[in-house]
Amino acid sequence: MGPRTYWKMLQIIMAVAAIMSVSASDSTKTVCEGFLPQNSMKIPVGRQSGGITEAQYNAVMDRLEAIYAPIVAAQGGTLQINRLWGDPTVNSSAQRRDEIYILNMYGGLARHPAITQDGETLVACHEMSHHLGGAPKLVGWVGGPTWASNEGQADYAGTLKCMRRMFADPGTAGFTRMDAADPVAQKACSVFKNAKDQAICLRSATAGLSVTALFKAIHNEEKDPRFDTPDPTVVYQMDDDHPHTQCRLDTYFQGALCTQPVSAPLDEENPAPGACTRSQSFTIGMRPLCWYKPPGTEPTDDLRAAHGPVSLSKSEAFSSLNSEGFWEGL
Repeated sequence: MGPRTYWKMLQIIMAVAAIMSVSASDSTKTVCEGFLPQNSMKIPVGRQSGGITEAQYNAVMDRLEAIYAPIVAAQGGTLQINRLWGDPTVNSSAQRRDEIYILNMYGGLARHPAITQDGETLVACHEMSHHLGGAPKLVGWVGGPTWASNEGQADYAGTLKCMRRMFADPGTAGFTRMDAADPVAQKACSVFKNAKDQAICLRSATAGLSVTALFKAIHNEEKDPRFDTPDPTVVYQMDDDHPHTQCRLDTYFQGALCTQPVSAPLDEENPAPGACTRSQSFTIGMRPLCWYKPPGTEPTDDLRAAHGPVSLSKSEAFSSLNSEGFWEGL
């Protein structure tokens, strides 16, 4: 090997090492880029035909900040909500910069006709849950876990913890929401024993219908997502990406139905604490298998295939329910 060739190889090795070093560092700082997959939809100020007003949008952000700034501070961080009302982007995102927990909340999404204040609350809770939603975590390109809960977990923790805190606050009582309560969700939420918890469960599930109507529009889908038509897919490995529209609605629904108390903390490494799992004798409110692969220690009645996904008529959690009556964004 001549000196010139050796020098070129050394430069390449040094460059690759530098990229890996920066990427490894960035994976702990800027991971989550959006609530939705990248899309070209834009809704500028003054061109909306529905959605929520700027005052309604700010009311959601005010409540989220009041509730979560102290929680983030208790973990040694600072919550920063970037209120980007003038930005036409139909998305939202989460970032971590040192100990600053960042939410980027774009006005374009809030102006979409499908979005109510309850729906915007779920969007904000998804992003907040990337920071505080616990395991499973997104896996970085160098192979290790990042700071951010993966997409399905951000959806699940969004209704399991964040929405309950938000909707228990009297300041959210007047938020706009979908007009009619879904009868399937209404019946399912009777799993809670008191009327207040039932009402919060129903609001959280119904907010899921608001945002999945947006997903349907973004993806140009014909089929409406419904609570009684769960995604039958069973993954054979953890899916960190955005689940499909029906799978996301299933996840919101199960998070809303899990009877673990809000005060039960989620864990950064173990997905069981604070959530509903079969190992803790729960039969409802579990993460749907359309994106979630439970650890090997978790009983699943052998529902997963060894070499690929299996199509089932109902997911495990839905079958139980029937028997009892800077990553891309939202």
